[in-house]
Amino acid sequence: MTVGTELAPLTIPVTRTLIVAGAIASRDYQDVHHDAELARQKGAPDVFMNILTTNGLVGRYVTDHFGPTAVLRKVAIRLGAPNHPGDTMVLTGRIEAVDGDTATVHVVGANGLGHHVTGAVTVTVPEVTP
Repeated sequence: MTVGTELAPLTIPVTRTLIVAGAIASRDYQDVHHDAELARQKGAPDVFMNILTTNGLVGRYVTDHFGPTAVLRKVAIRLGAPNHPGDTMVLTGRIEAVDGDTATVHVVGANGLGHHVTGAVTVTVPEVTP
């Protein structure tokens, strides 16, 4: 773990299935996450991804980079442009700080509208002893 290291980008197709499945899995039954007509009535062009799904995707991105022993300590994200079906989100990250076996990673998830998510993830990667 070295400060300044860029994580490889992760491209995530934003499908209607991903949006609805993420909302159901996180028990977020808000209509704007599964009912396109009700989402339009509330001013959105279509359903959109909930923050819990985004949070999970950010966590997956970081743990995929650091490996199976990685432990998420803190995920602090802020949402921006919504993720709608048919778009693509590209997650990128950069190691901002390292303290022993713990790193802080700045993460950005961008889609066709702009930054969907920005934030910081603190992850510990314990030494593996044979």
